[in-house]
Amino acid sequence: MALILHATKTNKNAYKTLIAAEYTGVQVELAPNFQMGVSNKTPEFLKMNPIGKVPVLETPHGPVFESNAIARYVARFKGDNILYGSSPIDNARIDQWIDFSSLEIDANLMKLYLPRLGFAPYLPPVEEAANLALKRAFGAVNTHLASNTYLVGHSVTLADIIMTCTLYLGFTVLLVKSFTSEFPHVERYFWTLVNQPNFRKILGQVKQTESVPPIQSAKKPSQPKETKPKATDEPKKVVKPAPEKPKEVEAEEEAPKPKPKNPLDLLPPSKMILDEWKRLYSNTKTNFREVAIKGFWDMYDPEGYSLWFCDYKYNDENTVSFVTLNKVGGFLQRMDLARKYAFGKMLVIGSQPPFKVKGLWLFRGQEIPQFVIDECYDMELYEWTKVDISDEAQKERVNQMIEDYEPFEGEPLLDAKCFK
Repeated sequence: MALILHATKTNKNAYKTLIAAEYTGVQVELAPNFQMGVSNKTPEFLKMNPIGKVPVLETPHGPVFESNAIARYVARFKGDNILYGSSPIDNARIDQWIDFSSLEIDANLMKLYLPRLGFAPYLPPVEEAANLALKRAFGAVNTHLASNTYLVGHSVTLADIIMTCTLYLGFTVLLVKSFTSEFPHVERYFWTLVNQPNFRKILGQVKQTESVPPIQSAKKPSQPKETKPKATDEPKKVVKPAPEKPKEVEAEEEAPKPKPKNPLDLLPPSKMILDEWKRLYSNTKTNFREVAIKGFWDMYDPEGYSLWFCDYKYNDENTVSFVTLNKVGGFLQRMDLARKYAFGKMLVIGSQPPFKVKGLWLFRGQEIPQFVIDECYDMELYEWTKVDISDEAQKERVNQMIEDYEPFEGEPLLDAKCFK
């Protein structure tokens, strides 16, 4: 007897069960003529799942709802556990990655997706937080897959099926190449799995989206049509105009509050124009030391700006190159609030782990801006040392960091990133 899955054939959560069934040989059929919004509101369906969500699996022993629970049921149905590992630790790690894919990836994808369907309000802070959480989650998976073909063991498990079905929404609808290319091991893993015969039979040909869907504009409530008042014999009421406000009061009420200035904008003018230096840095392609470095020192104003070295405090933790690079990239993203007042270089150093992270920063003023310390939590992860430009050795170190000189302090550069 076939198990009956109540869901549409394009439901990503139904894919989990259908792919698991292909691997285990369990017969699962989709409920015929299932119509979302209709079939799941019937009394018969609500007896199986009182809140009307899909999918629901109809079994000889009663219904099962929640997509991960249904997929687990199908994976264990025959008792041979080919999708559930061969030991208690394998079982635990499979469950670990199933929970991770649901809580860290799927939940954040839905925060991006639902406003685009018009099912939730669009809130920029929520979208930004979801994107950062996704990058953190993808980074963790990418690190694991750098040395593993599958999530657990050496063959496909239920963890891979559920993770891939979760990633499917991201790759096909929400996450363009510029996002996923930061995580090459996740890309390799996803494209390998969706092209396996048992996956391809259910998913068909998979293509990555080329654009993110637009936000659905909120529908305005329809305005009631104006109706002309019926003519009556009553005299018209004369509405007296409100007394005109004195101009002084009106101006006082309408004057916008001045935007508080950044304290750095109140400093005495500097002869160094930061944007001119950034342009020189970006446009210098040859003879970098003779043109850009010399130009920097010609422009540099030690009274209006200060230079700082930073050294990451926890280099012993930098054992995986991709994680280290993502860590630095995240720091630079969070420094965006200082772009008007700063220029920076971050070097990831070494050919073998642990990798060292060192940086050079140019800030407006004589101290690191307080608003940067307050708003960017990464600042406390680094030791900060003010550069003494009267020391030729320190000045040469500044030159080398600006031009990505290598070997830097005797070691090759894994990467060099610029904040400008």
